[in-house]
Amino acid sequence: MYDNILVPTDGSVASEGAVGHAIELAKQYDATLHALYVVDTGAYSAMEVGSDIVVEALREEGEQAVARVAKEAEAAGIAVETAVETGIAHRSIVEYVETEGIDLVVMGTHGRTGVGRFLLGSVAEKVVRTADAPVMTVRSQEEETEE
Repeated sequence: MYDNILVPTDGSVASEGAVGHAIELAKQYDATLHALYVVDTGAYSAMEVGSDIVVEALREEGEQAVARVAKEAEAAGIAVETAVETGIAHRSIVEYVETEGIDLVVMGTHGRTGVGRFLLGSVAEKVVRTADAPVMTVRSQEEETEE
């Protein structure tokens, strides 16, 4: 049913929770797991000075985040591919889904509510609305303990 499963990660607790689910699904379906980190340039495009330094630091953070996913997947005997892309987060994720033939996206939610969610939007929500593949969202463990 699933040959290629994508788990976008930003290294946060929310995305780490999704990694476990994605690995279990990849194991169950003998699928390749794709770990993707997007350096979200939209958030830093207005910076005139130092934006390249920030982007490079985020790229390094992304390499570490996908390496952690790869290590966990490999320990579980799962084939894994990693990528660090630069762009607008939800658009880059949807583009990756299309170009890599992804069958399922498993991603964490940060659980913003109210004005914060309205102003910032939700990457997960935008991916759910625009991706051609099914999207499984996983609530953050941090979010569950706050209630």
